[in-house]
Amino acid sequence: MDLTITVTVLLLVAEGALALWLLLRAGLLPTGRTLAVSALLIAGALGLRFAFFDYRTLDYINFLSRWVQFFRDYDGFRALRYEIGNYNIPYLYFLALFSRLPMDDLYLIKLLSTLSDILLAWGAALFCRRFAPKSTARLLGVFFTVLFLPTVWLNSAVWGQCDSLYAAPLVLAVVCAMEEKPWHAMVLAAVAFGVKLQAVFVLPIFAVFLMTGKLSWKHLIAFPLTYLILVLPAVIMGRPLWETVTLYFHQTGSIGDGLNYNSPSVFSVFTNIEDKESAATAGIVLAFLYMLNLLAVAFANRKKLNDKAILALCLLFAIGIPFLLPHMHERYFFCADIFSVILAFSFPVFSPAALLVQFASLLGYHAYLKMRYLLLMNNGAAALVVAFMLALLCLIQALREAGAKPGRRGRPRASRASSSGGHSAAARSSGGRSRSSSRGRAGTGRRFTRGALLPVSLAGMALAAVCLMPPALAQEASPQEPARP
Repeated sequence: MDLTITVTVLLLVAEGALALWLLLRAGLLPTGRTLAVSALLIAGALGLRFAFFDYRTLDYINFLSRWVQFFRDYDGFRALRYEIGNYNIPYLYFLALFSRLPMDDLYLIKLLSTLSDILLAWGAALFCRRFAPKSTARLLGVFFTVLFLPTVWLNSAVWGQCDSLYAAPLVLAVVCAMEEKPWHAMVLAAVAFGVKLQAVFVLPIFAVFLMTGKLSWKHLIAFPLTYLILVLPAVIMGRPLWETVTLYFHQTGSIGDGLNYNSPSVFSVFTNIEDKESAATAGIVLAFLYMLNLLAVAFANRKKLNDKAILALCLLFAIGIPFLLPHMHERYFFCADIFSVILAFSFPVFSPAALLVQFASLLGYHAYLKMRYLLLMNNGAAALVVAFMLALLCLIQALREAGAKPGRRGRPRASRASSSGGHSAAARSSGGRSRSSSRGRAGTGRRFTRGALLPVSLAGMALAAVCLMPPALAQEASPQEPARP
C-alpha cells in the first residue's frame, strides 16, 4: 500500500470520527445502537467516496491538475502572486498546500471535498432541527440523506469539485441568522462567497434577515472584512489587492459564451436563439427582477416571516435565480439540491420537491460525466418548475400560518365546557382525546415521513447508478469545453 492510499485511509477515518463527534455534540446519538448504526452509515458513505478517488474527469485533467502543477513549478504559496485559473483565492490556498505534499493531489482535492460534504450534512441537520428539535430520527435522516445524496458524492468523489465547500458555510450561515447569531452568520456568508461566486444565488436571503430584524446594518461590516482577511495571504505574497477584490468580475468572462451548459435552466427550453447576447441580457434582467419580486414579497410580509418562510425563500432563490440566468453549468443547482432535502425532512408534504430537483440536477451530471444525454435538459427544467411551485406553496402556507390568530380554535371548546358546568370531567375527557389524537397525529406524521422520504432517497440512488460511468468518458469530452468555475 503506497503512501497516498495509506494517508488517504487515515484521513478518511479522521473525517469519519469528526462526523460522529458532530452528531454526538448535537445530541443525535442517544443510544449505543444509534451510535453503531451511524458509524456504519458514515463508513459506508466514506467508502463509497473512496471507491472513486482515483477517477479523473476532464475538469481535473485540464484545470485542477495544471493549477497544482503551476504551484509546484513556482514555489508553492509564492505563486499566489500570479493569476492562476478562475477559482477564487481561498480555494487556491488548498491547491498551493497540496502542491507541497508528497501525495497524489487528486486524492487530496477529493478529501477536502469529502470533509466539506460532512460539514454540509451537519449544517442541513442543524437547519432541520429548527422544525423538529426532538426528532432524532428525522435529524439523522437528513444528515445521512445529504451525505448519500447522489449530486453531493458525485460532485466531490467522482467529479473532484468543491461545491459543498461553499454550500456548507452558506447553510450554516442561514442557521446562525435564524438562531440570532448575526456576526457568525455574516462571517460564514463571506466565507461561502469567498470560495465560490455561486453563493450569490442564496445570499439575498440575508436581506430578508435585515427585514425581520435578525440582522442589523452594523453586522454587514463583517462580510467585507472577512473577505479581505480571506484574500490577505495572497496580497502579502504580491497579488494586487484590487485584483483580489474584483476577481469575480473577471471570472464571469471565463464561464463561456453559450447560453446553457447542460443545466436545466430556461435556456434548455429555448434553444434555437440567434441573438445570444440579447437573450443573455434578458436572462440577467429577469433573474434580477425575480430576486427583487421575492424580496418585495418578503418585505410586505416581514412580520409573518417565520423559519418555514425563510426555508421556502432559500429554495426559491436557489431554484429561480440560476434557472433564469444564462451560462449556467450542471452543478449550479447544488444549493437547490440541499435546501429541497431540508424542506422534505422538515415538512414531508413537500418532499416531491427534493426528488424533482435531484432529477433535474442529475440530468446535467449525466450529460457531463457520460458526454451524452439521458433525457433532454428541458425535462429537468420542467421538473424545476414544479419544484418551484411546491416551494412557492410552502411560502404561502407559512405566511398564512403566521398570519392566523393564535387560540382561535381553542376558545369555542373552552366556552362549551364552561357552559355545561362539567369543568373537570370535560377537561379530563378533552385532555384524553387530545393526548390520544396528538399521539395518533405524531404516529401518522412519522409514518408519512418514512413513507414519503424513502422513495425520494431510493429514486435518487437509482438515478445515481445511471450516472456512474466507465473510465473512458473523460477522453470523450470536447477539448473546447470552457473553464468551469
